[in-house]
Amino acid sequence: MQVRPLGDRVLVKLVEEEQRTQGGIYIPDTAKDKPQTGIVVAVGDGEEVKVKEGQKVLFAKFAGTEIKIDNQEHLILSTDDILAVVEG
Repeated sequence: MQVRPLGDRVLVKLVEEEQRTQGGIYIPDTAKDKPQTGIVVAVGDGEEVKVKEGQKVLFAKFAGTEIKIDNQEHLILSTDDILAVVEG
């Protein structure tokens, strides 16, 4: 299934965080926080979109609308909810 965001919205594939601590303790799914980073999969055709496909972004904690595409978690975000582009 293909999803194309409209206007100033962005489709982001969530990036899973590390599943264990530095000390080697595994974190159960129930104790994990919702991811706040993701890879831009598609961008809308709005004039205010300043990110590109393939960039890793940091977004607000409770931002966007969650959707599943091919059994993978994605978010549709407004560009206002994107806080930064992660480089390096």
